Amino acid sequence: MGYKHAPLFLFLLFLYTNIAVSQALISPKEEVIKLSNEATELMKNEKYEKSLILSRKALTKAIKIHEDVLIARCYNIIAANFDGIAEFEKAYFYYRKGLIYANRTQDDELKNWLYNNLGNIYCFDKKEYQKGIYYYKKSLDYSTKINDFPQLVFTNLNIAWAYFDIGEYQAGQPYLDYINKHHQKHGDESTIVALNLLNGMYCGYKKDTKKAVAYFEKAIQLGEEGSEKSDLSFSYQEYSRFLVQIGAYKKAYENLAKYNALTTIINNEEKVQKANIAGINLEIDEYKREIDTIELKYKTKEEVLLEKQSKNKQISVIIISILLLIIILFYFFFQNIKLKQKNKLKDVQTKIQQNIYNASVNGQELERKKIASFLHDDISALLSSAGLHLSVFSAKNPIQTEEITKTKSILKEAHDRVRDVSHQLIPSLLTRFGLFFSLKDLCEKNSNSSIRFEYISTIEDKTRYNEEFEMKMYFIITELFNNILKHSKASLAKITITESQDKLLIIIEDNGMGFATDKYRSKEGFGLTQIRARISNIDGVFKIISGEKTGTQIIIKTPILYK
Repeated sequence: MGYKHAPLFLFLLFLYTNIAVSQALISPKEEVIKLSNEATELMKNEKYEKSLILSRKALTKAIKIHEDVLIARCYNIIAANFDGIAEFEKAYFYYRKGLIYANRTQDDELKNWLYNNLGNIYCFDKKEYQKGIYYYKKSLDYSTKINDFPQLVFTNLNIAWAYFDIGEYQAGQPYLDYINKHHQKHGDESTIVALNLLNGMYCGYKKDTKKAVAYFEKAIQLGEEGSEKSDLSFSYQEYSRFLVQIGAYKKAYENLAKYNALTTIINNEEKVQKANIAGINLEIDEYKREIDTIELKYKTKEEVLLEKQSKNKQISVIIISILLLIIILFYFFFQNIKLKQKNKLKDVQTKIQQNIYNASVNGQELERKKIASFLHDDISALLSSAGLHLSVFSAKNPIQTEEITKTKSILKEAHDRVRDVSHQLIPSLLTRFGLFFSLKDLCEKNSNSSIRFEYISTIEDKTRYNEEFEMKMYFIITELFNNILKHSKASLAKITITESQDKLLIIIEDNGMGFATDKYRSKEGFGLTQIRARISNIDGVFKIISGEKTGTQIIIKTPILYK
């Protein structure tokens, strides 16, 4: 029995295998295209339910293979189906979704359709003309880009109509001109009624009654001869309005009656159509949920993948950022070390320079002291002794020769000069009575008819400090007094000296011309540099406060070196 039916079994197996192979030869992309084409044909034949089922199936497969062009095309078909059954909100929703995917592609023709369809929704259903015009113009750009001349005529007609509906005839006029120029070559019978209607509306706006009547009546004639009931209805309505404007009320009423009658017919047909698709309406919301579920399912997988990629990208960015940060930190670290070394070298150089200054000054002071001591103790004593012996000789010999007299005079002059030089090197008051007597004397000696030096001190004149310290302070103040005399053009200078917590505070002020303190460092002379170095060497503070035409104040604060 099994043997008897074996040939039939082999034939069926062979047939099934061939069908499976032929199906396998059709790629998923080709299958989506085939399904979407079938759905489009069903929609054109107003078989909306079957069209929606096929387009949903096509969309599922398109999303699965991640083909943005096909996804956008499926959404466009779904939206067009909803448009056909007067579900405009749902149509708008799916047109928008289709546009999102279309904009990811280079398919300008598809973008053209979607922008045009959205323009229709805004103008005819939502009555949001400006938004509709925006979408029409976007469609126009793509039609121009792909040289779709029939679509250019159609979109220009829609834009002109939208502008005329809101009374902006001047804005719509260029688009009407384009249609008039190209309709004969690229237009068709479906738009001829609308073209005559728009020309009638524009001529009515321009007060060209004769032309307006001709265009309106031509539109009505063509509409009555053809099948464009909607355009014929609009023609009756607009012609009626125009006739009212020119005072032809009877004819206006006749056209209005025709408009109402035709509109009733159109509305009844729509009701019949809605009744025929009532079964679909019951399933529309469920259909929408299924579509959303399909997209969400594949979108979730895609999002997981994208999230993973994004996470990996973030990790890479973080690692790169950390590496860059480490490099930047190392750069600044080494720059900081380099800067510290540079500053340290600068400090060492400054210290060396200060030590050179101090060594030079200390050497000068030591030499002053030695020379002054030598002049005072040796040369001056010898000159005094020679003068004394000469005086004794003169007393014993009453006869004074001219040579003896000149010798006595020369010895006296030499003695006086040696004494003066000795006092200039180290004032006798400084060595004998101390710093404060010397400074008081210095103020008196430097005062004259042009400038007066005032001496103010809270310290007793007989107070004594370390001899070297007194000598340093004396010559520093002498140098500052010389600067006042040479540069300040002051009429009054004042030195104030106080002692507090084993520190000596000296303030020297004048009412001279002053200078900008932010510039004095660059102009500081060798004398001030030496003074600053000498005070710094004994851990003191040297500060200058001055301003142009406000005088100068110098503050010296230094630890006191006692005996």
